[in-house]
Formats: sequence, C-alpha cells, structure tokens
Amino acid sequence: LGWAPCPGLPPAAAALLASGPDGEMLWLDVAHHPGRAPCVRLMGRYLLPPCKQRWHTCAAFLPQGGLLVCGDRRGSLLLFPCSSSPGWAAESTSITDGGSNPVGKDSGSESEPSCLSHKGALPLEAPLSVLFGLHGKMGVTSVTCHGGYIYSTGRDGCYRQLCLQGQQLEVLRKHRPCKGLQWIEELRFTPDGDLLVLGFHADNFVVWSSRTGENLHCVPCGGGHRSWSYCSSPSAEAFAFVKCGDVMLYLCEAEPCEQQVLLASLHGRAIACVRHLGAVEVPSHAALNVFVTGSEDTTACVLALSERSRAAVPLARLSDHISSVRALALAGPAGPGDEGFGDEGLSALLFSAGGRAQIECYRLLCARDPASESAVACQVVHVASHRLDEHWERKKNRHKLVKMDPETRYMSLSVVPGTSSEQLPTPWKFLAAACSDGSVRVFGLLEAARKLVLLAESFHHQRCVLKVEAFLHTRAGRERRHLLCSAATDGSVAFWDITSPIADATDALHRAEGEMQPLDLGAPLLTVMAHSCGANSLHVRETPEGQYLVASGSDDGSVHVCLLEVALGRGEATAGTCLRIVERVARPCAHAAHVTGIRVLRPDLLLSASVDQRLTLWHRGPGGLDALSTTFFHVPDLAELDCWEVAEAGGELRYYCVLCGQGLEML
Repeated sequence: LGWAPCPGLPPAAAALLASGPDGEMLWLDVAHHPGRAPCVRLMGRYLLPPCKQRWHTCAAFLPQGGLLVCGDRRGSLLLFPCSSSPGWAAESTSITDGGSNPVGKDSGSESEPSCLSHKGALPLEAPLSVLFGLHGKMGVTSVTCHGGYIYSTGRDGCYRQLCLQGQQLEVLRKHRPCKGLQWIEELRFTPDGDLLVLGFHADNFVVWSSRTGENLHCVPCGGGHRSWSYCSSPSAEAFAFVKCGDVMLYLCEAEPCEQQVLLASLHGRAIACVRHLGAVEVPSHAALNVFVTGSEDTTACVLALSERSRAAVPLARLSDHISSVRALALAGPAGPGDEGFGDEGLSALLFSAGGRAQIECYRLLCARDPASESAVACQVVHVASHRLDEHWERKKNRHKLVKMDPETRYMSLSVVPGTSSEQLPTPWKFLAAACSDGSVRVFGLLEAARKLVLLAESFHHQRCVLKVEAFLHTRAGRERRHLLCSAATDGSVAFWDITSPIADATDALHRAEGEMQPLDLGAPLLTVMAHSCGANSLHVRETPEGQYLVASGSDDGSVHVCLLEVALGRGEATAGTCLRIVERVARPCAHAAHVTGIRVLRPDLLLSASVDQRLTLWHRGPGGLDALSTTFFHVPDLAELDCWEVAEAGGELRYYCVLCGQGLEML
C-alpha cells in the first residue's frame, strides 16, 4: 500500500495505490468527510512487469495529467496512462454509494458492496515506458516531480533526473550525493533553491545539502529504517522512526549557525583541467563566460564567471566519475557564429576522462535564466560512458582473475574535427585519447544511440602518453585528412594520419551493429624528439599558408615550435599523406619549471604558462622565439591553460586565458 500525491483532488481526498497478486496494482481514490465512512472509488488497474518481487514501492502522478510514474521493488521505473475523468470512474461510482452512510454500528456490514467486486470492468493497463532495474536490485525509494522534471531515488546511492519524451521516460543524468550514502530515501526541494537528500549513512539518518555539499543534520538511529518521517522548521527538527515495534522520536531545536562562508570553493581538491565553453549574453549584465572544470575530487563543474562581479557561480556539478577527472574536451560551438550557438545560449558535447580508464559524455545546454543567481541555467544530459574494464566487470568469478592494468588513466582528450563530411555520412563524433598505459586510442560516439565505442588504438610510444591534439587538413579539391599529434614522457611528438582507421572502423560498426574489436592505428607518419623529457603541453594551429604550427612545452622548462607541411599523393589516398618539417625553433630555458600550458595565438605569437607562475608572451620570428612580456599569476601548481579570442567593437582582437591548478584565474 502507498499514498501518492495527485493534483486536482479535493483536500479531503487522496490517491491510494495497492499491489496485489500477479503484479496487479490498483489505483483507489479515497475521500473522507467528518462523521462519515471513507468513500473509495476504483480508478484504474495496472500490470507490473514480471520479476521475483513484484510490487510497487512509490508512485507520483505527473502534473501534466494523464500519466502515473511509479517505482518497484526490482529498481525499475514505470510509466502508466491514467485518467480521472468522470467517464473513467463512472463504473465504480455506483459501487461506493454505501460510503455515504453515517459511521455507526452497521457501517462496516458485509451487505455493503466492495469497490473491488466489479474491478473487471476496468481494463488492465500495461506500462507505456519501462526503465528496468534503473536503481539496481534494492528498489526505488521515492519519485518526485519538480520544475518540469522527474526525480527518482534508490538504495544504489544515486538519484536520477528524468524527463518525458512523448510518452517515454528518458534519463537525463545520474547524481551521487556523497560517498557512503547508499540508502537514499527521499528528495526535498527548499524554497531558497537548495536540494536536500534524505537517507541513511551507515547507522545514521542524514540530511545532506546539495548546495553546500555537507550534512545539515545527522541522527544516530541505527540506520536502515523502512518506517520513518522527518519534518523541519526554522525553530526545530523532528525525526520519527519505528525500531523493534517502538515508535522513537528525535527532536532537536534549531541552533544559530556560527559558520560564515567567506568564499565558497569550486572543488574539494586541485583543479586538473579547464575548458572555455563560451559566453552568454545577459541583459543588464556583462557577458557571462561559461567554463567547465575537472578536479581530483572526482567531479566536473560547469560554472559561470562574471567579469563585472568577479564571482564564479557553479551551474551544474557532474559526479559520475569514480576517480579524478584529468581531461576535458568540447565538441560543438565555443562562441558566436558557430553552429548551435543561439542569441540566448550555448549547446555543446562535453567529454570528461581520467582515472580508472573512464570516459563520460554529456550534452550541455546553457541559456539565460534571469530568476537564477548567476542569470544562466545549465541543463545537463548524460549521453554515454565507457570504461576499458567494463567487460571484466561482467565476468563471473572475477575475484579469481587478475585484472589487467587497473590503473590506466586518460591524460588528455581531443575531439577530431571535421568528421561530418560526405566521406562519413553517419553522425559519428570521434575522440582521441592519450593514455598512461602507453597507448593512443580513438573512440566513436553515436549520440542518437548513446554509444561510445573504442575504434582503434596503438602502443607505439611504449610509455605514458601525456597529450594529444587532433587537426584537420583540407586539400584544394576538398579532400580531407584527419591528423593526430601525440606527445609522450620521453619528449617525443608523433604525427598520425587516422583518416583510414576512422573510415574502416565506421564500416565495421555498421556491419557488426555497434560491436567490434579495436583496429590498429598503425605506425605514425613522423616522430620528432622535441624535448629531453615529458611534453606536458601541446597545441596545433593552422597558418594562412596551409601549414601547421605545432608548439609544445616540457617538464624541463623548454618550449619547442615546429612548422609542419602536409603533402597528399595524387593517386589513391592510402598512405598517401606525407609530412615534412619546414622549420624548428626551440627555447631551452623558457621557464624555471614545468611548462603545463601553451597556445599558438597567431603564427607570430605564442603564449606559455608554467608552474613557476609566469605567463609569457612570445614573438616568433626568423631568429627564433623572443619574449615580449611576462605576467605573474596567482594559481599555484598550474595544471592547464585554455585561451580564446573576442572581437571588440572596433574590430580589435582581445585574447583571454583561464588557468587552473590550486584555484582558477582568468586573464
């Protein structure tokens, strides 16, 4: 039995859902008036999907009307059609006329007909949409509707945000509030915009705040109670539960908060990577820059930074990673004029990767929202994920096996540009990854099917690969070649032509219906020993002459720049790509520490950043690299640098950069 909130019912009525034999669930409207027996009407009959424990655990009627969403003991979410129109309930109205008798000695007599005696007159409805086992085998604990979305909780340590697409449930994203909170029981939305997560952490009942990321209330109750209730007010908080047949009450008076947050943190640990998503124009505000950061605290954060207020406001936090987030990549618009960039917002695909060989992919939608604190709202849709050891996780008796290379990390990501061409008519996006196990891997994403597949790999470097950069070469006859640059810990920079592997893998995917063994990337076209030790930063930019400037920075503080020329064979495009180095320039002692960020702003202008907290602008000329200016920044242990350009009103270009490490700074 379970009560479900139903919009449109009078105050004296409520909806009761009852699960019975053979997976049949009944919807009953119960009305109560003082001095009268309750009036019960049978409104609908529903069939739960077959499973061992076949009953519902929670339900909610959607505000749109006509739909009922419920969770069952198997952890599934179900969507049923429902209607409260008079014609729908007319068959059961006449059955419940006896409910108008005054409460007395005969009010419960056997002569009064039951509202279930004619339940066969109502059809047994099957679910419109089923998300089987969404919350694991421990069951769904609550379903809530808020702000046009559906939220579900379960005993798998996660709560999920869903939406309706037609009459189908679609999962937008998964949230893991905090480590150890496995039994999430309920969500509550506060008037000030906070989301409270109620559940059991070990033997304590906790109330966790999504805004502050901390426990607001903790009750040592023994944990895991199935019958409980929690209520809070500005003056007191109460928690009641049933333990060994006794009803226990915990009452606590509210205490004034003596803690004042002077500056809220973006992450709990160092920021390992940052990307500039774009700028959103907000009326009566300066343009708000939107960034994505990844951290060692296993989360990625989408945030808005205002130049006027100099405040960073988190818009969304992504918590799907089980280890540190070391690399980010964006596919899609990064500024006005790009496809998908509207006057009011941004849309892009975000790839995040890091420890435990895990890649996550999201669709980000940022738009104006004058009602929010930052004036920008961000909707996140989880698209796909991939882990190299997924097949190992599905094996039986895996505790008896040795797991291959469990510490593989993704060090860098780069989206392969220009793949939506006539050569590749399918809407695939391709991603290159640098891996700590010495491999360069290429993945393919089919967003419509939510599939992220490993397509090709190569272990040419035989050591940790630190950086990858993909770039596109277009010939005069519109022939495209997808090229890739990778840098390893020995200071070598390798150049690959991945055009054929991408095309071959796409064909293999069509034949194998989405499953395939990864292909071999082969050997690189060219390898350059650019540094004496690891290359921690890498960037490629095309020149107006059709050549490519490849800049890299190393652990030894050096900066290396080479000018690359691409030549294509006249015949078949099989191994017809030839690379030639036109010019090489090196600056051995450019910085006093690791160079962890480098960007080619123009063919004659470079920017480098180092752990020595210096940001240096270089002029590239015939004589080599000459320092133009040096700026000291305030972020210690610099991890990464990202740059973008903005055209001013007079046509002048202004360059911006963002630096991350033990903090975040924009210059």
